[in-house]
Amino acid sequence: MGLIWTVVVTVVLGLVIGFLGKAVAPGSRDNIPLWLTVVCGVVGAFVGSYLYYAVFGVSGNNPGGDMYDTSRGMDWWRHVWQVGSAAVLVVVAATITGRHDRDA
Repeated sequence: MGLIWTVVVTVVLGLVIGFLGKAVAPGSRDNIPLWLTVVCGVVGAFVGSYLYYAVFGVSGNNPGGDMYDTSRGMDWWRHVWQVGSAAVLVVVAATITGRHDRDA
């Protein structure tokens, strides 16, 4: 049952972070399909977590932490990095698929 919940949580997290990434991406990026938004969100969550861990490491108040547990409680800055990574991926996906506004 653990694997099923991991997949469900990953997809939901990807959906939320993907939509937040779309919201903060410059210009109109609403033309990419939902599945690509979820993929950008999942990959953005992983890349953002990795980059945050690589730059800042684990805080002193959480000895023994890892990439997904960098501090005690809610780590808001890590989530900001995740959304930023997803926003970059949304822009890249819209550029690669050719689905972006060209009226600018």
